[in-house]
Amino acid sequence: MMDTEGSEIHMGDLGGTSSAKAEDGEVWTFSVRAFDLPLPERTINVNYDGFAEDVRVGDELLVDGGMARFEVIEKLGPDVKCRCTDPGLLLPRANLTFWRDGSIVRERNAMLPTISSKDWLDIDFGIAEGVDFIAVSFVKSAEVIKHLKSYIAARSRGSDISVLAKIESIDSLKNLEEIIRASDGAMVARGDMGAQVPLEQVPSIQQKVVQLCRQLNKPVIVASQLLESMIEYPTPTRAEVADVSEAVRQRADALMLSGESAMGRYPEKALSVLRSVSLRIEKWWREEKCHEALELQGVSSSFSDKISEEICNSAAKMANGLGADAVFVFTKTGHMASLLSRCRPDCPVFAFTTSTSVRRRLNLQWGLIPFRLSFSDDMESNLNRTFSLLKARGMIQSGDLVIALSDMLQSIQVMNVP
Repeated sequence: MMDTEGSEIHMGDLGGTSSAKAEDGEVWTFSVRAFDLPLPERTINVNYDGFAEDVRVGDELLVDGGMARFEVIEKLGPDVKCRCTDPGLLLPRANLTFWRDGSIVRERNAMLPTISSKDWLDIDFGIAEGVDFIAVSFVKSAEVIKHLKSYIAARSRGSDISVLAKIESIDSLKNLEEIIRASDGAMVARGDMGAQVPLEQVPSIQQKVVQLCRQLNKPVIVASQLLESMIEYPTPTRAEVADVSEAVRQRADALMLSGESAMGRYPEKALSVLRSVSLRIEKWWREEKCHEALELQGVSSSFSDKISEEICNSAAKMANGLGADAVFVFTKTGHMASLLSRCRPDCPVFAFTTSTSVRRRLNLQWGLIPFRLSFSDDMESNLNRTFSLLKARGMIQSGDLVIALSDMLQSIQVMNVP
């Protein structure tokens, strides 16, 4: 997955240093001027030319959603003098927001393009390298997603790169459903979102996005600050563990580390914690039979797709009711595997496809364990091959109860592994 930077206001790279500490009462200069290195002391470059014009004396300036806080005390041409009111660590390219009378100030920043000129160059690079997903930052409307999809289609004939919308701004919340419908999936980017909406609203927004994505059969990633303390410490806080478990209980498709793995001191430990907590909560969920009451609406437009959807709904209910050990799904496009994942059955779902790119993309979706495998219209032959493959890997064993689906035959079978 490739992530675009977006056009929101952010700091420069701190003159090459990895971080800087702002202490209470210190006066810092935020400037749109281009400086020669090294930067003057306590000076930060800002990427948005209209910054000095848009802010007013008395405004609050938040770095990275509140990791440090400043008050604007003076404007001098392209320079804005700010006093630190909440000390904190300043990191290169950190997001900047400014607030006035308790509300975020948008002004001309709202007119900045979602995809910048640099982003388009990065997207060209991603297309050339064959990425599976492009995540678009600070999406304001569905039109941006549609525009990018048409660009990808024109630049790479036959490519099936998926476009994910990062939900992290006020604008994206205003147009949430149309953005998700236009996208191939979404990411709840809680760090930047927390800089634009009141903190107490972030949990309910997260749940709303996760549920909406599931209703529309779009994969959803919960990201940012899951295990933030593990950037510095080898063990997370218990509150962070509870936060991770809540995202798992909401049935998000994926959880994503950011600072913990990008610049943290314990990236492998953070990943291990994320995995162990997720596995334990899912195990508890199955043991307690916590089948949620979320009523899934139909998402299919064609009659053929409606048949596939009903088959998947029935297979998931059968798997839970019969206590099946696994569900097999044979799919060329990945669509039937996606529909089955949406139902969140209790057992592992093994997805078999002939396409390498489909196999890679299916890894993002909840509960799917995808394999690339050439198969025929002879279902019995396909099943025998997959039985041998998974038995050799220790993933199933003789006597296991398996439910098998196929989008080529639009069929469902129940059997024991020989």
